[in-house]
Amino acid sequence: MCGRYAAFREAQDLADTFDIEPDDIAEDAALLPPSWNVAPTDAVRVVVERAPRAADGEDEVPDDVVRSLRLARWGLVPGWAKDPSVGSRMINARVESLVDKPAFRKAAAARRCLVPAEGYFEWRKPPAGSPAKTPKQPFWIHADDGSPLAFAGLYEFWRDRSLPDDDPHRWLVTMTIITGGAPTDDPVLAEIHDRRPVVLGRERWAAWLDPHRTDAAEAVDLLQDPAPRLVATPVSTAVNSVRTNGPELVERLPDADDETQPG
Repeated sequence: MCGRYAAFREAQDLADTFDIEPDDIAEDAALLPPSWNVAPTDAVRVVVERAPRAADGEDEVPDDVVRSLRLARWGLVPGWAKDPSVGSRMINARVESLVDKPAFRKAAAARRCLVPAEGYFEWRKPPAGSPAKTPKQPFWIHADDGSPLAFAGLYEFWRDRSLPDDDPHRWLVTMTIITGGAPTDDPVLAEIHDRRPVVLGRERWAAWLDPHRTDAAEAVDLLQDPAPRLVATPVSTAVNSVRTNGPELVERLPDADDETQPG
């Protein structure tokens, strides 16, 4: 699974990376502070493509879609949910059942997104025979060249029926990160954890984001391609607490065994 990641790049840097015009960066997304310890239910940035609304006095919406950087809450809340608390149990969507589960099926067909990240954290169980209460070892998993990652994600709109139609908070935008099995060609990552977030290479971004170009079944096929090369770096257990934050969380443990390897 993916239950913690880092996103500390400036919004304009992300816009440049994902080919987003400055005017298409939402104000709240631009103002989101950097985080080295993003946790479920946090506000996060997502890249989406949507057709613009028709201008006043016009009946038709323009054909071209707009790619933008938006804010969403981590933990998908389906439109039919009674309340948003269900989102805390839907931080990940398994690629194996993406088009079958009611919670994700509609979003897989029409509301796909990219989740920009610098990398993510995963915890390895202690070796057999370790002393009792030996903590799991956290690893910072990131691109070997330091470039940002693009997790495959889904997003949804949830309407709070208790609020009036003119309340700006009546709509909640949420997202989930898609996960797949550990890469079979990378024993280091596979040994740390048997699941991983699906990372999409640049050549797949456009097809993933555009539901008019790629239907749900074709989109799932995009998730099967090999992931970019990643590095696993042992880091401090300080990241275990969601209350800790800062660049020190992604620094390599001093005197740690040399387990950092490219995928």
